[in-house]
Amino acid sequence: MKLISWNVNGLRSILRGHLYEYLAKEKPDVLCLQETKCQPGDVETTWPKGYSMHWNSAEKKGYAGTAILTRARPLNVRPHMNIVEHDHEGRVLTAEFARCFLVNVYVPNAKRDLSRLPYRQRWDRDFLAYLKRLERKKPVVFCGDFNVAHTELDLTNPKANIHNHGFTAEERAGFDKFIKAGFLDTFRELEPSGGHYTWWSPMGNARAKNVGWRLDYFLVSSALLPCLNKAFIRDKVLGADHCPVGIEIEI
Repeated sequence: MKLISWNVNGLRSILRGHLYEYLAKEKPDVLCLQETKCQPGDVETTWPKGYSMHWNSAEKKGYAGTAILTRARPLNVRPHMNIVEHDHEGRVLTAEFARCFLVNVYVPNAKRDLSRLPYRQRWDRDFLAYLKRLERKKPVVFCGDFNVAHTELDLTNPKANIHNHGFTAEERAGFDKFIKAGFLDTFRELEPSGGHYTWWSPMGNARAKNVGWRLDYFLVSSALLPCLNKAFIRDKVLGADHCPVGIEIEI
């Protein structure tokens, strides 16, 4: 299966731009979208033949939200983590397949002034516990915008950003706990070098200069590593400040 994740920073905007063109070229089995910023009724469209769309929209209009566009029929799709504090922003959408769970996630941003960092730490803790509960049943693939560059390899200017949101010690420690819990960063398993990014500031011609951050990931249960064939970043795909990332995996 080819699985793709993309923070589109507004689904309605990307529908007016590159999404259909990208789908026709990439031909994913599953496309996980983050920051959809809309409700299903806000989008008047016919999805490509063979695909079905599943939603978890935020209660607040025009904010956050996740969706899964899939031609591989899930056994079940369910929103949220069943934790009241976390379940009103549309940040988690889980599709169950025969051999694994696929979790699409849009992790909360700590905010520039770090005012949401304590909440972000609670989120990381609770999301990991949710993943481990799923893993007791079958292996887990989870993907999305994690709003953190995990290591110094994952952003252009680590020293200058050491105390900034997206690269604080607390946010990076939250990601460390995924790894310590037995989940694998698929791209890093296959590509040990730096210079590969998934988000670029719209300021200062950052994308053209490749001054960026790797904020978007696919992680898998270690049991799925033998099934992993490819992990990739589509940094030439335009339409949003993030680019698509993906894996090809035998599940």
